[in-house]
Amino acid sequence: MESFTRFAQILRNSRSVFIEIPLDLKVSRALMLVDATKIPDMPDRIITATALSINVPIISKDSKIQLSGITTIW
Repeated sequence: MESFTRFAQILRNSRSVFIEIPLDLKVSRALMLVDATKIPDMPDRIITATALSINVPIISKDSKIQLSGITTIW
């Protein structure tokens, strides 16, 4: 719980580099672009779709995400 409280405080800080991105229609549409055979885990597909929907690379060491063709950093 302490970690969640700290993270919530970071998100509320207007100077934070972190932003909250809702799971909205734009992310849902991007989810259709993520190949479930390459990224089988739904949470990983949602993360990938979110990155696609806002046009940013993913920071991940997950080999399935890295091999999917999605731009990753790490």
